[in-house]
Amino acid sequence: MSQQSNAQRIIVIDVLRGFALLGILLANMPHFSSPAMYDGSVKEGSWLDRGTMAAIDVVCEASFYPLFAFLFGFSMVLFRHRLQQRHLPFEFILVRRLIALLAIGVVHAFGIWFGDILIPYALAGAILLLFFKVRPRVWLIGALICFFAPHLLMLLLLGMTVFSGKEGSSEDQDVQLAAEAIDHYQNGSLSDIFWQRWNDWMYVNGSGGLLFTVVTVLPLCLIGGYVAQKRWIEEAERHTAVLRHVALLSLIAGLFLKTFPYFTVNNGFTMYIQNIFGGTSLACFYGTAIVLLFRKKQWKQKLMVFQYIGKMSLTNYLLQSLFCTLLFYHYGFGWYGKMGVFAGALLALFLYSAQLVISRKWLMHFHYGPAEWVWRWVTYGKKPPLYK
Repeated sequence: MSQQSNAQRIIVIDVLRGFALLGILLANMPHFSSPAMYDGSVKEGSWLDRGTMAAIDVVCEASFYPLFAFLFGFSMVLFRHRLQQRHLPFEFILVRRLIALLAIGVVHAFGIWFGDILIPYALAGAILLLFFKVRPRVWLIGALICFFAPHLLMLLLLGMTVFSGKEGSSEDQDVQLAAEAIDHYQNGSLSDIFWQRWNDWMYVNGSGGLLFTVVTVLPLCLIGGYVAQKRWIEEAERHTAVLRHVALLSLIAGLFLKTFPYFTVNNGFTMYIQNIFGGTSLACFYGTAIVLLFRKKQWKQKLMVFQYIGKMSLTNYLLQSLFCTLLFYHYGFGWYGKMGVFAGALLALFLYSAQLVISRKWLMHFHYGPAEWVWRWVTYGKKPPLYK
């Protein structure tokens, strides 16, 4: 690979990471600012709030973590390739890198915000190590099996439950859980907030929830690793026709499946289709569309702005959680449960815009973001240069 194509590849990957962070922040903001997962404060509100929530649900929800999972698998393969070029023990270094990511995720999940995704990525990455000695085709086959086998089975079980009329309702319990979250995050002590954060994490990840998340992101990581080995992104000009077809089909499928509960019925069965299949389809569209647009000069100049925040994706992801919890929790401003969805979306856009500016200025003087610098230090076992 030439130096020029290598630089091109790195830039477009950073652009994808930066773009994904915008969608992740928009999707996470209702959960930062309210007990949205309990549906305690989102069902009611102005038409503007309801419309904004619907837009986030269709455009962002469950559509950007698949893109990030794809990029995680893609980057793991590139990282292994660089280690092999430098004749370094890639298995040992990759394991240390994943352990460091797991530790960062634990601190993030239990010290800042319950909605952490780094822990599942680290665990999925550990499974990914098992595929490094097999052919790329096995990555693809493994991805298809890991994606369709559990999700089709889950869809079958949900369908049997819903259409038999046995789908239980826990609305009263959810209202109580939402009220507890509002009370603790708005007015609670540090101890109250910690245990509420713990309960929220267990609500999502307990009883097999963490395993389900790992199983959900694993096939997307495998697809990313497969694409990295086939060089489809850095050699996009050779696959333009295929990428265009994939972008078009995934857009049509994504929009249809993401709006499925809106024009049918809203239950566990249709929401599962919306999130798992619709979210993944729309993520596929976002990724292929950006790769195609990046080849056009006028679009490349516009998309380049995302590269700076993408190069510091770990730092910016953690900062989003830190800043938002400072705004919404009692040890900060205590705005939890007091901000509507529309105002939250505007706040997300403001925060992301600030991160774009700060990231660009930071990288003018430093090689890495603070979190990336620490992660690299732990990975290699020696302190890398920070200042340019």
